[in-house]
Amino acid sequence: MPDLSYSHGASGTPLLGDTIGRNLDRAVALYGEREALVDMASGRRWTYIQFAASVGELARALLAAGVAKGDRVGIWAVNCPEWVLVQYATARIGAIMVNINPAYRAHELAYVLKQAGISVLFASQRHKGSDYRALVEQARPQCPELRSVHYIGDESWDALLADAEEVTGAQLISREAELACDDPVNIQYTSGTTGFPKGATLSHHNILNNAYFVGESIAYTERDRICVPVPFYHCFGMVMGNLAATSHGACVVIPAPSFDAAATLRAVQQERCTSLYGVPTMFIAELNLPDFASYDLSSLRTGIMAGSPCPVEVMKRVVAEMNMAEVSICYGMTETSPVSTQTRRDDDLERRTGTVGRVMPHIEVKVVDPATGVTLPRGEAGELCTRGYSVMLGYWDEPERTAEVIDAGRWMHTGDLAVLREDGYVQVVGRIKDMIIRGGENVYPREIEEFLYAHPKIADVQVVGVPDEKYGEEILACVIPRDPADPPTLDDLTAFCRDRLAHYKVPRRLRILREFPMTVSGKVRKVELREGYGE
Repeated sequence: MPDLSYSHGASGTPLLGDTIGRNLDRAVALYGEREALVDMASGRRWTYIQFAASVGELARALLAAGVAKGDRVGIWAVNCPEWVLVQYATARIGAIMVNINPAYRAHELAYVLKQAGISVLFASQRHKGSDYRALVEQARPQCPELRSVHYIGDESWDALLADAEEVTGAQLISREAELACDDPVNIQYTSGTTGFPKGATLSHHNILNNAYFVGESIAYTERDRICVPVPFYHCFGMVMGNLAATSHGACVVIPAPSFDAAATLRAVQQERCTSLYGVPTMFIAELNLPDFASYDLSSLRTGIMAGSPCPVEVMKRVVAEMNMAEVSICYGMTETSPVSTQTRRDDDLERRTGTVGRVMPHIEVKVVDPATGVTLPRGEAGELCTRGYSVMLGYWDEPERTAEVIDAGRWMHTGDLAVLREDGYVQVVGRIKDMIIRGGENVYPREIEEFLYAHPKIADVQVVGVPDEKYGEEILACVIPRDPADPPTLDDLTAFCRDRLAHYKVPRRLRILREFPMTVSGKVRKVELREGYGE
């Protein structure tokens, strides 16, 4: 009989039973004088002792502000040291940090604030033309639970910190004593097929262990310095970046508030970074800089590429020209904290580019028939499922939607079509759902379709992902116009979406059709839309 498509990441290294705060204390005790955080934009630096002191000050300020265990605290900001301080301070007091995408517009912000019941919000002031204050004021009337907003870098932040003196260190320790590793600590919103994002709720145990074992796989120690240009609001930044660093005594280097290829390579050179993160489009942008060869990247040895498949030629250049001989590919999803499979340091080029690696320690994966749920023989394509410590607690306040993806056996159904090879490596071959991955951002077509239905010139619309050299996939809107003599233009759609949808959800391509290809049962054949109209 052929082996079944099941694999278990057996490991002699035990899972961590810490909360994030306790784990940080361990790092401070061991590596107190080593650098924990460097911000290139502001020039600020923290040793582990200094970082823990800043985290403690913010944690005491939040206690003084009346933040209780289980309260939701939102963070709507670009990459900056304050983002990291909020991450660890909320963990210390048992609050649940809610990550909010900085690209969100007012109506998307309002939905998250209300759905999560956020009572305290931290936000940037401005970034790339977005006035965060104005957007908050637009959203605030719909969010009665929002008590206070603190803008990073202005008097509202300073005023909050000034109140830290009202709470003693003993009171903070008392709060921490109430916390357990299985408590929820983070909510991350991931787009949904119904048009509304879902709040994947993650525990200390989920994300701390995932970070630790990702770091173990690429041999992190206190000597590593990790350049993190990927956004903190994704698991990639805050888990695989921040928590992987602090669980190993390593240092996080923030090259810029948002991705900038030149700033990233400058940070690697100046700070002698040993590890660099990015989605493939980031590495492509760095390699294509006119002065790429002038940067000294000799300090690099490893890094992580994730978010979308990596072209073979790009991987070859990353290894050869960026000195990243031990670069690793990771696969996962927000709901699994995020990494389920990862390539190893000694994997050859074929495994790094043709697969998403092997199952991680303490995690199980299987490939099943999507219709029956029966585990398939190895080598056959089916739905990839994963189980273990990393599976989320559930979608925030949405048990029915949770039950749609986590079955009675606690298997998380990823919606991805995959093959488990005889050698134990996983190949992702497609997606059951129609999710588009554009430059590492997950985009669900139905959310955009429902929004575009409101356009006065659109009678019907279907959104699909089509291949794109730069972003991996690009968004194509296939439209049946209300008046064939006056169809909408791409400029019309762009203007309609601007300021109301995050920039990465705005269609970049448009096809005007008289009708959609349909199945016998009356369903739109999106495969034909992609193949026939995506060229």
